[in-house]
Amino acid sequence: MTQLALLPGWLDPQNIITGLGSWAVVGIMLILFAECGLLIGFFLPGDTLLFMAGLLVKTNVLDINIWLLIVLEIVAAFVGNMVGYGIGYKVGPAVFRRPDAKFLKPEHIERSREFFDRHGKITIVLARFVPVVRTVVTVMAGASRMDAKIYTLYSFIGGVLWCALVTLGGYLLGGIPFIANNVDLLIVLAVLAVVLASAGPAIYHWLQRRKNRGGSPQAPAAPVDPSNSVPPATADPNLPPARPVSDPRSDR
Repeated sequence: MTQLALLPGWLDPQNIITGLGSWAVVGIMLILFAECGLLIGFFLPGDTLLFMAGLLVKTNVLDINIWLLIVLEIVAAFVGNMVGYGIGYKVGPAVFRRPDAKFLKPEHIERSREFFDRHGKITIVLARFVPVVRTVVTVMAGASRMDAKIYTLYSFIGGVLWCALVTLGGYLLGGIPFIANNVDLLIVLAVLAVVLASAGPAIYHWLQRRKNRGGSPQAPAAPVDPSNSVPPATADPNLPPARPVSDPRSDR
């Protein structure tokens, strides 16, 4: 697998796993925990690490059952997310309320709360597959007080999908050079495809409603031709005049 151009050698997943030797599985779990739970771990190569772990199991470089490895990865990723949520829940509001904060402002946490209220479930799942986002979103979920039960459930679902799909992808497809050399890009494109597919109908209906609201203005009424106008009805001069109706009360 070609080393990613933007990563130094010590962050190359193959160097990490082979360099740790018998501690490779423990190292993988610690890296996943840090990337999913600690903001300082945003730069860690989670996707490529999972993919490379699956490939090295397939080639017998990493001596562990593939399903056991996936279970351990899920545990590390899930625990990391719960720790990140707890950090955001405890520390987040105080950080956002600091008067000297230039970027972390109270309105940011309020917007995050509104976003998680509307899209929180799918966001927690899909964020697992996007580098940096998976690190930040877990802390923001805690800071914005996202419902803990919902967060826990969908964090677990996201962790299972992320670890299983990417690790199995390396196990089954790691021998294809193009896939092995473009793991991050392919994962991000796949996530974008899922988002567009799920949001496509809603976007289409929104555009249709906007088009209908801004429809063409009504055409002005056509001028009336006086020659075709019907004159108002007039009384017939041959008829006797109508007798006034008397009030019955006046005869009393």
